[in-house]
Amino acid sequence: MSLESKEQQVLSPRDSAEENDQYSLQSRIHLEPQMESSTDFRQFRTSDRCIPHCRIHMEPQEKSNTDFKQFIIKKLQKTCRCGPAKAKNMIFDFLPVLRWLPKYDLKKDILGDLMSGLIVGILLVPQSIAYSLLAGQEPIYGLYTSFFASIIYFLLGTSRHISVGIFGVLCLMIGEVVDRELHKAGYDTAHIAVSLEMFSNESTSLNHTLRETCDRSCYAIIVGSTVTFMAGVYQVAMGFFQVGFVSVYLSDALLSGFVTGASFTILTSQAKYLLGLRLPRSNGVGSLITTWIHIFRNIHKTNLCDLITSLLCFLVLLPTKELNEHFKSKLKAPVPTELFVVIAATLASHFGKLNEKYNSSISGHIPTGFMPPKAPDWNLIPSVAVDAIAISIIGFAITVSLSEMFAKKHGYTVKANQEMYAIGFCNIIPSFFHCFTTSAALAKTLVKESTGCRSQLSGVVTALVLLLVLLVVAPLFYSLQKSVLAVITIVNLRGALLKFKDLPQMWRLSRMDTVIWFVTMLSSALLSTEIGLLFGVCFSMFCVILRTQKPKSSLLGLVEDTEIFESTSVYQNLQTKPGIKIFRFVAPLYYINKECFKSALYKKTLNPVLIKAAQRKAAKRKIKEETVTLRGMRDEVPVHLSHYPLEVHTIVIDCSAIQFLDTAGIHTLKEVRRDYEAVGIQVLLAQCNSSVRDSLASGEYCKKEEENLLFYSVYEAMVFAVESQNQKGMCVPNGLSVFSD
Repeated sequence: MSLESKEQQVLSPRDSAEENDQYSLQSRIHLEPQMESSTDFRQFRTSDRCIPHCRIHMEPQEKSNTDFKQFIIKKLQKTCRCGPAKAKNMIFDFLPVLRWLPKYDLKKDILGDLMSGLIVGILLVPQSIAYSLLAGQEPIYGLYTSFFASIIYFLLGTSRHISVGIFGVLCLMIGEVVDRELHKAGYDTAHIAVSLEMFSNESTSLNHTLRETCDRSCYAIIVGSTVTFMAGVYQVAMGFFQVGFVSVYLSDALLSGFVTGASFTILTSQAKYLLGLRLPRSNGVGSLITTWIHIFRNIHKTNLCDLITSLLCFLVLLPTKELNEHFKSKLKAPVPTELFVVIAATLASHFGKLNEKYNSSISGHIPTGFMPPKAPDWNLIPSVAVDAIAISIIGFAITVSLSEMFAKKHGYTVKANQEMYAIGFCNIIPSFFHCFTTSAALAKTLVKESTGCRSQLSGVVTALVLLLVLLVVAPLFYSLQKSVLAVITIVNLRGALLKFKDLPQMWRLSRMDTVIWFVTMLSSALLSTEIGLLFGVCFSMFCVILRTQKPKSSLLGLVEDTEIFESTSVYQNLQTKPGIKIFRFVAPLYYINKECFKSALYKKTLNPVLIKAAQRKAAKRKIKEETVTLRGMRDEVPVHLSHYPLEVHTIVIDCSAIQFLDTAGIHTLKEVRRDYEAVGIQVLLAQCNSSVRDSLASGEYCKKEEENLLFYSVYEAMVFAVESQNQKGMCVPNGLSVFSD
């Protein structure tokens, strides 16, 4: 038998067993976790003789020395080259409907699409009217928004299941911008003056020219459509430059906390309608607290008719929502209770003349048909451009995450960049038709999926339902009370508010995610939605940095009869080789955690700085006795001068969990190696990825002839350390023996 085959048999028993097909169920690796921290580990028997081990040699790929200028030119030539096939692909990519519609299976898919589109359309009618109130708009504009979004996403979207339309959080953010701009333009000032009958010459002259040509609702939709246009432009730009990676900074915990926090703000903004109070809308930091203060100060002005109507609607909607949720597996479609409530409330308000008798607040006239298109107000763009950034990011993040989630569930793929184009144009084009911002919404998407949706064609059915309402039914909602719309909005927040039930499980899975959820939720509710989102992103990134600043580190031991190394602090019965310490650092090594790396390494192995200091101290005192004890050393490490060698001759650093190095990380490794070599201990690096190897080569960590200090596996490094020590015959004497009590 050759020496090489012996090496494979002795040093790689797992590989030889695989070749002979001798693995059985009983031979599976079994590790017992450590029950308590202990430093007593099984060691290799000192009599074991290590057979020379062949080094692994790998040749790196040759890197092409492409000039950056030539690279850009080639990219531009490839992009700008045009032909019939490429033009066709570009058109089909931009309009996915051209790909899937010719392949549409009418017999198989049409029934599910008709049912889901009809149900979602029925649900959208009351929600569109209700969310218009949240966005500070007239009810007709909410219907416009849902109609155009359904049509455009049918043409441009790649997800078969998501429902694109009005989303409560975005409506809240739009409403805050609208109210701010109305106040700046003087509309709120004029409104308050009328209600108090305290008109002065100064207030009547405020923006007089503007108000002559455009009333309050007209200016509100101008502001809303301008914000929507800018949000759409940002989303299309993100799709064009392929910067969808921005959404990775919005984790699931962060988005969930943000939506829950914004839900409290939505609930607060609707509370005044439940009580029939006519209060100005609070904006800015702390608006939630300010609004409740205003409500309690004016609670004696509560309209009893609106309050009773709100309570009755709650008594009907909340139980039926629970029943729909409880029996969703048995129901082919959810019961459209909201629509029934809207119809019943409208009839009661109309025939009971609640507005005339009790001064109940109603929706008012809702026109039929479509208004002429109108461009956004370009002069408003500087005022709303910053607000549109947060709105655009939230919109596309929710749309992309929902589309990918349902695509994965149903076994098809979506294109994230095309989704950004789709949601961007769902905002840009409707902004010319008196609409405000849209995105995918989870609740309606779940309804759409559960009612048998098969393709984007269901969006056309939804649009037809909304078109019928716009052309015929809309004026019939004239007497609908605003308190009913507020109840519908609040009841639809149920899912976000019930997230508190998931917190115990989230805490068990990840305490850090739970903290991020709480911080984002509280900041979104108590500060403002935009500041809360920004604060949540910053806090989430801080948590990521914090995790890498003080990562886990451990010493490793060998699993018996394998080449696998695991943490000695986690598993029992691991083998360690005398004189060799194997250290693993579970994080990138960069400027933030370089000191943590050094302190953990020195603490778990030995501190070469203390050893060197002891040597210098001993040399100065010129102590010639064979054994001299040095006391009072730092870190309570007694150092003894002796003719015996150090207990450790090799440090192996497992770099498998080190993703990258920066300049500080390279200097730290150099410093560690220099400190250990100064006391006669060699440092070996194992399992470095290509990025770390390139950084080490660029930073000149080792010379050309020292490249054998980098190993492809920890086992290979350990065998090399044993062989090199056997070749020396003994450790390099340094007059010290280090041990710790």
